[in-house]
Amino acid sequence: MSPEGLGQRDSWEGVQAVVAGFGVSGFAAADNLTHLGAHVVALDDVSTEEKAERAELLGILGADVRLGPGSTAALPDQPVDVVVTSPGWRPDAPLLAEARHRGIPVWGEVELAWRLRDPEHPAPWLAVTGTNGKTTTVQMLDAILRAAGLRSAAVGNVGRPIVEAVMDPAPYDVFAVELSSFQLHYTRSMTAESAAVLNVAEDHLDWYSSMQDYAADKGRIYSGVQRACVYNVADPVTEQLVRDAEVVDGARAIGFTLEVPAVGMMGVVDDILVDRAFITERQTSAAELCTLGDLASPAPHVVANALAAAALARAHGVSQAAVRDGLRGFQPDGHRIASVGTVDEVAYVDDSKATNPHAALSSLLAYDPVVWVAGGLAKGARFDDLVSAVADRLRGVVLLGQDRHVIADALQRLAPAVPVIDIGDSVDDEPMLRAARAAASLARPGDTVLLAPGCASMDMFRDYADRGDAFAAAVQRLP
Repeated sequence: MSPEGLGQRDSWEGVQAVVAGFGVSGFAAADNLTHLGAHVVALDDVSTEEKAERAELLGILGADVRLGPGSTAALPDQPVDVVVTSPGWRPDAPLLAEARHRGIPVWGEVELAWRLRDPEHPAPWLAVTGTNGKTTTVQMLDAILRAAGLRSAAVGNVGRPIVEAVMDPAPYDVFAVELSSFQLHYTRSMTAESAAVLNVAEDHLDWYSSMQDYAADKGRIYSGVQRACVYNVADPVTEQLVRDAEVVDGARAIGFTLEVPAVGMMGVVDDILVDRAFITERQTSAAELCTLGDLASPAPHVVANALAAAALARAHGVSQAAVRDGLRGFQPDGHRIASVGTVDEVAYVDDSKATNPHAALSSLLAYDPVVWVAGGLAKGARFDDLVSAVADRLRGVVLLGQDRHVIADALQRLAPAVPVIDIGDSVDDEPMLRAARAAASLARPGDTVLLAPGCASMDMFRDYADRGDAFAAAVQRLP
């Protein structure tokens, strides 16, 4: 039975669905499809205690969950009407390639969620993507919407799985939706009320064949936008994605800038974040939203995120006061420019969430002089532009991780005078403690030691949070 046209008020009985991946989003998809009456087979090559417990629960409800090596090698030997894939699965994965060859639709969890919106209360989506800053921007946006008295939730690539949120029996007024390029790749029918692309920089080139393909998936977020396409004035790629998008007549292009804004933009004037897009007097004046002092940090990328969140909220009709109140009360998650201590007049800052060069650059530009702690899994990225931009503020660099040589090569060519300490990639001898000690040996009073790796963490740590925790613990052990 074809699932086309089915929603949350319909019976999915007779639909044969395969869920590829049984992590957080995969479980949410399998659980809700089973609830709707579909026959679900969920597949995952990795079996953990948590997944096994969830599999037992869904098995009681009638789903067929297959965990362990080889489970995802091919589609089940039975009719399949739709495959719902977890976002990290590459399109050339054998199971997905087989589905396309057999003409079976492949949806992501976001596509499924869009189709399962409550037809009587279809809460609008305010969607955010970009190489960096997505989570912070979506959380800022959610804080603003809540300050306006709206029932909002941060969902998608952050917070609750989006399928779970749209199936909540208590309807939401609006969703702040974080979307990765992987999620957008498998999304076709979504049309956000408003959407933002914060930036487009090198990342995930181990997944995409080119930057053009990566940018194109980011640009999907603008398709069918009804009110506002928010773009970064400092990033021409984001503006071009708006120009290329097919949107609803009347949808506006709204830029955000750290400079004085032109008409139709959000920007900064004398340490004040201002709106020159959603006020009637925008030809001659700007409306104050908040001050830099109202934000958790005056770092440029934090200000940019706040402006993007404000633009989406204002497009939804939120007041200036709610923007101010939401941003004033917002605190970012851990491992995002988090101060972890001061030793011998040297500040130590954890930005372990900076997992690509663009994010690391944004963080480095907030400090001068700085001792940079970097390295990990580069995911095909290059560091030449970053090193060129920050060479004059680097006191020194400490490198660790599998792809540290990529950064070392850029430093040797473009900043040969900057001292570099390479501590290797061994996980057996407290690498982060050695990194912190090496950084301390390079730093002088008044400097900042910044963990902004520019790389993923899984070569030496469980995840970026584990890496940041290790750094914070190491700082506490410095003499």
